Amino acid sequence: MGVDVEALYRRYGPMVLRRCRSMLADEQQALDAMQDVFVRVLRRKDDLDDRGCSSLLFRVATNVCLNKLRHRKRKPSDPATDLLTQIAAAGEELERSHARSLLARALGREPESSALIAVLHLHDGWTLEETAEAVNMSVSGVRKRLRKLKAMLAELEGAT
Repeated sequence: MGVDVEALYRRYGPMVLRRCRSMLADEQQALDAMQDVFVRVLRRKDDLDDRGCSSLLFRVATNVCLNKLRHRKRKPSDPATDLLTQIAAAGEELERSHARSLLARALGREPESSALIAVLHLHDGWTLEETAEAVNMSVSGVRKRLRKLKAMLAELEGAT
């Protein structure tokens, strides 16, 4: 069937850019991420249809940003702006550093979708139902992933 990528860009580009800005906290990286999102859509335009485009674009933007943050963590250009600093934004520098370490170790063991679930539900404040719909899982599956992630964080916290 195919979608009109140019029309999607005009309509949803601002939403995608806001999402990228909120996750990356860096204007240039957010712009790059937005372009990456639409390049991915352009490559798959013939496989897509017009239904649910905003949800799809939001999910793709989140995944692109998570990938950029993972890459930033492996090859940081500015260590003060990595994902875990954004997630652990409160408290003293030592506490933030400790939180970053714990989250990196916990998320490194989990499927990529677990990181997406954590960001959507814990960081963005989405309901379990909204999160489940965004990642194509059941609410109980999302709860199970969150419980497992929290248990791993507690285990790691106890081990340090």
